[in-house]
Amino acid sequence: MSRLTWKDQKYWLDGEEFRILSGAIHYFRVVPEYWEDRLLKLKACGFNTVETYIPWNLHEPREGSFRFEGIADVARFIETAGRLGLHVIVRPSPYICAEWEFGGLPAWLLKSSMGLRCMDHEYLAKVDRYYDELIPRLLPLLDSQGGPIIAMQVENEYGSYGNDTAYLAYLRDGLIRRGVDCLLFTSDGPTDEMLLGGTVDGLHATVNFGSRVEESFGKYREYRQEEPLMVMEYWLGWFDHWRKPHHVREAGDVANVLDEMLEQGASVNLYMFHGGTNFGYYSGANYGEHYEPTITSYDYDAPLTEWGDATEKYKAIRGVLEKHGIPEGAPFPAPIPKKAYGKVALTERGDLLDQLEQVSADQVQSVSIRPMEHYDQAYGFILYSTHVKGPRNRQKLHLREVRDRAQVFLDGKLIGIVERWNPQPIEIAVPREGARLDVLVENMGRVNYGPYLRDHKGITGGILIDNQFQSNWTVTLLPLESEQLARVQFGVVRERELASQSDGRPVFYRGYFEVDEPADTFLRFDGWQKGIAWINGFQLGRYWEAGPQRALYVPGPLLRKGENEIILFELHGVTGHPEVDLTDAPDLGETAAVDDQVLNFVQEE
Repeated sequence: MSRLTWKDQKYWLDGEEFRILSGAIHYFRVVPEYWEDRLLKLKACGFNTVETYIPWNLHEPREGSFRFEGIADVARFIETAGRLGLHVIVRPSPYICAEWEFGGLPAWLLKSSMGLRCMDHEYLAKVDRYYDELIPRLLPLLDSQGGPIIAMQVENEYGSYGNDTAYLAYLRDGLIRRGVDCLLFTSDGPTDEMLLGGTVDGLHATVNFGSRVEESFGKYREYRQEEPLMVMEYWLGWFDHWRKPHHVREAGDVANVLDEMLEQGASVNLYMFHGGTNFGYYSGANYGEHYEPTITSYDYDAPLTEWGDATEKYKAIRGVLEKHGIPEGAPFPAPIPKKAYGKVALTERGDLLDQLEQVSADQVQSVSIRPMEHYDQAYGFILYSTHVKGPRNRQKLHLREVRDRAQVFLDGKLIGIVERWNPQPIEIAVPREGARLDVLVENMGRVNYGPYLRDHKGITGGILIDNQFQSNWTVTLLPLESEQLARVQFGVVRERELASQSDGRPVFYRGYFEVDEPADTFLRFDGWQKGIAWINGFQLGRYWEAGPQRALYVPGPLLRKGENEIILFELHGVTGHPEVDLTDAPDLGETAAVDDQVLNFVQEE
């Protein structure tokens, strides 16, 4: 039997009245060496529960190939929380949103025209196969088995997307059929539309919002009179998009709203208590008026920073809990040291376009332009190359439906950049003998929320010169995973050539630095424009001079004593000498307050 139940508008744990005081920490956004540190800091603040999503695309990156080790070892994370005396709320896929690439759905679903998040039998067969791998790993950790998992979510904010409640019932029944006997629930914004579409009779419902407590609970009570009040996501900060400021929310405001929730007897999960980092290619995107990709940091202006330090918001929240008689749960761990390792010269260089066949063994001939997913590619870059006949003078090159940012080269020279949010044609002139056309497209993150969830990458509408479709392409797949990175040939650049640029061509840069004692540090990119960074083969994520983020967080466990390697894949070039700076100071950029409208009902700007 499940230990957590509800009746009379209250939760009960082992027959005793229980208030859930939870904070969100995503294991997949924190290196495993720091899981215990972050969990102890949650407990120290006075919380009794940790909540985490489980992203499908992390655990089944390729169809039928499953991963549950390292940063994907969800069972170990849950066991660590239980060992520290914390309960756990688990929110598994299929869909998680979370500003995570494709909302946690695996990109290979897009190779088919199957329906997503509905009673499409092809889609459900994929979910069932994944759950047959995932759920048995969670069963020994349920509270009925003496484990820390007290509740599990059925889908996520479904009323913000659809109204196929038979689909929700199917997922619920599938969890029960596989042996999940803990409390099951849904979570949605407190509006009529969302509660009508996202809840199922007989299944516990919770709500998500960031302010307007009385109004939000009032709407919930119109639908659920007997159930306990539970804010499954109290949004106390917000996420950031490239080309926009870093969001912040005043600590006193966060504390006042939390106080109001607790005064009404509610349970609560702080989203986020600790945000962490969108390592690799996993940052998602939103689509409101236009496409907006999410930055590498998921700091979220949370009570614990991306690098694990307590903030004024942490102290303000602790003050509210103290007011309500909730003691500290553990000593606060000692701060994790940070260190500045100084400037690192990246003196080795390798031009991508000069070594395509060596870097990528995946080159395909295609009559027409197809997206990444057609070639079983999920992330990274894709290059479309062809020979254009001439002469052509002052004609317009059109890239239809760029997903998401393309650099266009004619005979190796950059002639323009086309961005999804600014899809302007490029003037092209081709000599009589013709020219080679290369179009390098970057996937900057699939949309993770709303009606544009089906988000193919690459170019999805073809390439035209004026009104003429161009055909017969060589397609080079460039996910730039470890195998491809290892094939890059670097040449040592002579001192007098260090400041010379690549004329906008994509280039790999490599350098080394010495570490006496590994510590947290921050990688600054002053003078660089846009690209991807690796430390010792671990992909930190994207950087971009567009901001707001000016430095990437490097957790200490990624470093090693002695020699360490930095590789950048720089898309445009660097101003001055190619060097980066490893500093002890974060820089998330210029700030702006979170709009109160954002904190209510919808998770998009």
